[in-house]
Amino acid sequence: MTRTLLSAAMAALCLTAGLTHAASAQEKAQEKAQEKAKVFLSMSYIGNDWQAEAANMIKAMAASPAVASKIDLQVQVAGPNAQKQIQQINAMVQAGAKAILVFPISPTALNQVVKNACAKGVMVIAYDGQITEPCAYNVHIDQQEAGRVTAEWLAGKLGGKGNIVAITGVPGTSVDSGRTEAAKAVFAKHPGLKIVAEAPGMWSQAVARTELSKILATQGWDKIDGLWMQVGCFTANQMQLEAGIPADKLKPCAGEGSNGGRIQMLPKGTAVEGANGAYAPMGAPRISYASPPYSGAYALKLVLQKLDGKEVRRETILPLPVVTNETVKLCKTGTWQEMSEGCNAFQPASVSNPGWFASIFSAETPEVGLKAALNGEPEPVR
Repeated sequence: MTRTLLSAAMAALCLTAGLTHAASAQEKAQEKAQEKAKVFLSMSYIGNDWQAEAANMIKAMAASPAVASKIDLQVQVAGPNAQKQIQQINAMVQAGAKAILVFPISPTALNQVVKNACAKGVMVIAYDGQITEPCAYNVHIDQQEAGRVTAEWLAGKLGGKGNIVAITGVPGTSVDSGRTEAAKAVFAKHPGLKIVAEAPGMWSQAVARTELSKILATQGWDKIDGLWMQVGCFTANQMQLEAGIPADKLKPCAGEGSNGGRIQMLPKGTAVEGANGAYAPMGAPRISYASPPYSGAYALKLVLQKLDGKEVRRETILPLPVVTNETVKLCKTGTWQEMSEGCNAFQPASVSNPGWFASIFSAETPEVGLKAALNGEPEPVR
């Protein structure tokens, strides 16, 4: 009987030890999770392909092993409302944010809330759009260069004379104002060039179609010689085909780096998988550029560097990805390695949405590639 009681006591002791060990392991896991830096993503306008793609790449970067072990990412969307974005950023700071990634609806409207965040030790870093508060970090292309280079190409294509339609971006953002002002400065140097119509396209193929349709109600394709579009060249070419204009008579278009536009740039007859209607090679005269959608993912990588105690520049200017008919190159599979070798357009069979942005490669962000841009999945660890 004594031996039985002793065995029972020993069993109870082992069970208690096991439960204690399990509880201890759970507590350690919770402590480890709590050690992760709380990082927020504050998005403003999201009604276009670029914003969705950029968010996918940020989420993929956050899910990559080296980042996921150190950062807890939370996402909030303010919409095109500066006051709501200010309120959200204030709440993020109060919630214990160590860093905040921002696509700012305005370069200046957030300055005070950003200054307050900086004063409490929170790193605020804007991607693509800029924040002018000196304590903020900014990651972007040179928007003025984008406007200038594309306008110079179009002016050259037209021989310095002709009627231009301009479809701009989201009004009030530093991205839109920088590009548009630089382009108009170039056009002003050519007295023979005239902007006959202008409308905000909101960086959306759908909005570009709506605005271009309104313009065509009074202008007509026969009165338009070229187009300068922050987004919409794919759609403009599609609309010309619908109007009966043959592919070899398409108007030159200076615009965004959508995959549909780049596939159209390929020589007619190029073999691509999944070509469909206007989403096909036709030698369309184009210059294609983009604010690369990886800018937010790169900004998150800079956050990690800052949290690790490394020096980070206040302003990071990304290379401007520019593709012309002479430099467009089809990716066969879209691997990160293939992109590193210079391909810059993707098979329609892989990218069903022609409005999807193709400038996703950076040697600085091997953690994100095609799967990241499409689905928010990081690249395999190499």
